[in-house]
This record gives sequence, C-alpha cells and structure tokens, in this order.
Amino acid sequence: MFNKNRKIILSSIVAVSATLFLSNPTTLQAKESNNSKLEAYLKFTRVLNLIEDQYVEELNSTTLINKALKGLLSNLDAHSAYLDAKAFKDLNIQTKGEFGGLGIVVGMKKGALTVIAPIDDTPAKKAGIKAGDIILKIDNKSTLGMTIDEAVKLMRGKPKTKITLTVVRKGETKPLKINIVRDIIKIKSVKPKIIYLDKDKKKKVLYIKITSFDSKVVNGVKLALQNNKDAKGIIFDLRNNPGGLLDQATGLLDMFIDKGILVSQKGRDKRENIVYKAHSEGTHKDIPITMLVNGGSASASEIVSGAMQDHKRAVIIGEKTFGKGSVQIVVPIGKDEGIKLTVARYYLPSGRTIQNKGVTPDITVYPGKVNQKKDDAFTIKEAELKEHLKTELEKIDGKKDNNSTKSDTNSTKAKNIITQKDILNDAQLKNGLDILKVLMIQKGK
Repeated sequence: MFNKNRKIILSSIVAVSATLFLSNPTTLQAKESNNSKLEAYLKFTRVLNLIEDQYVEELNSTTLINKALKGLLSNLDAHSAYLDAKAFKDLNIQTKGEFGGLGIVVGMKKGALTVIAPIDDTPAKKAGIKAGDIILKIDNKSTLGMTIDEAVKLMRGKPKTKITLTVVRKGETKPLKINIVRDIIKIKSVKPKIIYLDKDKKKKVLYIKITSFDSKVVNGVKLALQNNKDAKGIIFDLRNNPGGLLDQATGLLDMFIDKGILVSQKGRDKRENIVYKAHSEGTHKDIPITMLVNGGSASASEIVSGAMQDHKRAVIIGEKTFGKGSVQIVVPIGKDEGIKLTVARYYLPSGRTIQNKGVTPDITVYPGKVNQKKDDAFTIKEAELKEHLKTELEKIDGKKDNNSTKSDTNSTKAKNIITQKDILNDAQLKNGLDILKVLMIQKGK
C-alpha cells in the first residue's frame, strides 16, 4: 500500500486491463505460445483437482484458490499480496491514521521478524518495546517462518485485550517477555517542536517529526509553518518513518520545491508512467532545511529525502535508508477482498531508483549521544551544573526542593520544546542542527 487516491483511481484501470488480458492474449508481452499457456493452466487445474480429491484434510475449491492466490502474490515480490476480507479492511483503516493494535512497525531482517520502531504514545512504546527487538513469539506462537501479514494479524485484536511478545534484545542474556494491552492506535503523524538558538528565545528553528505519511501530513506541516512563521530553519525528522501515501509525499515536496520533477514512476503498462511536478505557487523556497533519515526510513520517506537531495533543497543526515521504491496498487476482487500488486517503480528527479538501493545521506551520522569531555569542568554549562547539584542534593536529603518541583512542572508544560539535553542525547539531531545553523549563516550572507 502506498497511495490511497491512486488505489481508487487505478483499480478501475487495472480491472479493465485484466479483462483485456483474458480476452486477448496478444496484449501480454510474453514469449511463450498460446499452447504453452494452455498447458500451464491445465497443469494448475490438475494439481488443484488432485489436492481437492486426495489431500488428508477436506478442502473446498474456494479455500484452495485463496491459498494459491496468497502463494502466487507473495512469490512475486515482498510487497505484492492477496488481501482477504480482514486484511482488505485493515488496509483501508490504516491509511486513515487510526487502527487497533500495539503500535509497532515491523519488518523482516535476515528472516527474523524485527521491530523497525515503536510508534510514540502507543501501547508498545509504553510497554518498553524497542527498535531492533526481534519478536520470537506472539503469545505462544513462534514467528519462525511466519510472514509479516500473518504476524500483524496475530498482533492486532480487540482493544483492551492482552498479548505477550517474547523478544530477543541486543545486550540481554535471555529473551524478554513483554505484556501489552491492545488499544485503538491514533497516529499523530506530524509532531512539531521548537529549538531555541538563544537564551532570550527570540531566535528559533522548527523541528518536525513525521512518523508516517498518512492523510494528515500536508495539513499538519502547513499548520506547523503557520504557527511558527518566525522560524529561521526547519529540521525534518523522517527516521523510522515506513512511508504511506504518495499524494502526501508529493504534497510535502511541493511546499519547498518550486519547479521541476518531484518523482516519476515507470511500469510495463504505459498508463503507469506518471511524472509528478512541482508548482511555484505557495512554495517556501528560501528557508534552510536539514532532514534526518535512517534504515527505518522507507518508501514515501525515501521519495521526500531523495527529491530534496536531488534538488539540493535540503542536507540529508543520518544513515542509508531502507530501499523500497516500488509502486503498489490495490485492486478489489469481489466485494470484500483484493490484491496488492506491484505495477511500477519510483525514480527520483535525477533518474536514480530507490528500489533495493535506498538514499545515501549527504552526511553519515550514526545514532548515539554526543561525546563530551567529562574530565573538563569548564565544559559544563551553568544550567547543567545547577541541575547536577540538585540531583546530588536529592540523594542526600531524600527529597526535592520547591524550586526543583517548579522546574519539573515547567518542563512538563514545555513538551513542545527540544532542550540542549535532548540534543546532546541525539548525535544525529545535533549534527542536523549544526548544519542547519551553517545554512542559515550562508543564507544571511
């Protein structure tokens, strides 16, 4: 799934194409003769009849065909899939930014079901699930040999029901059992915050975390810009963003790129060859931008970061992205079912492809804290020293002073502000801010 709007528009196109393929075999660009095609179809029918007649368990034709379709689509590529009634319904719900479950993004890494990232403010995040955790069991079922779709089905369920994930975590000597209570997942896809550059709080930059490209992204970013017109620069954080809707990716790009190609797609069917271009109207073309990415940035995130990189509109910082640059459409099959089919690949403005290659950042920075010289007392700022002494007093007295309580209250109210401590705990963010400051200086000159 990638594009909600095209999912509806292209469904009718592909439905017509399928009819043409069945009625006129010459439209297929296949080299085999009509006789060999017929032999292949007859072979499939013979196997189907054999299973239906002699398999140890009784299976009807509908069940067998559904299993065959599931195997057929999954063997085409990692993103094509047969969608039964539940999967088809879940797909439609997920694009709207609200669904039931745990709140984690999972993927296959070297054959293991791995957590790409827990989503903020969800049951999984609150329960302690971390990026990089390998899910060994879902309740009592082993995930070995399990597909992503099968795992997702098991993890989703009615709100307020319990589930136990057994995970293997780097640094732990044995697997961890984590109990989670399912809930309705309401994704806040755009999370703006402020970074002040001076003590007087007169100069600031805008930090925008985009967790996924659901239908609310463009409006969310527009609102953040409207509420922070005095921001001198922007840091976009696309780390662990698995992608989403194409129209939101191109809509975001169109806000900062005033001309040229944003992204193009090419498929075997010429009707899938589409070029998306920028419009000059309403473009924020002068504000300096840096963008944070990592291995969990995929699909729409790669289109956005790659296009900004090609247009030299932003400096990309972090780690190489996932490498998912293919186009899927959803074609309804009957009333409640469908298939998700790869029909094209995306290409960045420079002509390079994302598929299996990803986007290489302009500046590679690995995650972690910023190194500081702890042995040099003069490197400790006054505010940091004061906070350190408060902590030491609490150890002695066993309680917090009134000023500390007030400080905690103020920090709770200021959740939309990124502090110096937050920046020092995130080396990628620190580099993003430092480079943004350089871009701001260049703009001033």
